[in-house]
Amino acid sequence: MINGFCKSKMVDEALNLFEEMRRKNLVPNTVTYSTLIDGLSKSKEIFQDLSVKGYPPNVRTYTIMINGLCREGLFEEALALLSEMEHNGCLPNAVTFETVIRALFEKDENDMAEKLLREMVARGLLKRH
Repeated sequence: MINGFCKSKMVDEALNLFEEMRRKNLVPNTVTYSTLIDGLSKSKEIFQDLSVKGYPPNVRTYTIMINGLCREGLFEEALALLSEMEHNGCLPNAVTFETVIRALFEKDENDMAEKLLREMVARGLLKRH
């Protein structure tokens, strides 16, 4: 239901349902948090709450958050989160890298985008032709 509210731009309803779940001692999981983060334009507070509650973010959760930071032009924060992700034992996948690379190219941050592209190739996430 949270996903439906978020997709319908009914953010208040999604938050109310989330809070109701918590009041009724229904424990949200990583999927619930990821959905809410995505629907709330990458809410940092919810993202941090995920780890505090004992649900380590997965690659999708990190990628959603990184995408939101990139859309806001917060590349330094996005790159810091990419590093934090790996430090926490969650390896970025091709989608994670592509998210950052695309955003960097769109903002003419070509040097950094090319550096990440080379890293993607080195990790075997992108095949050379």
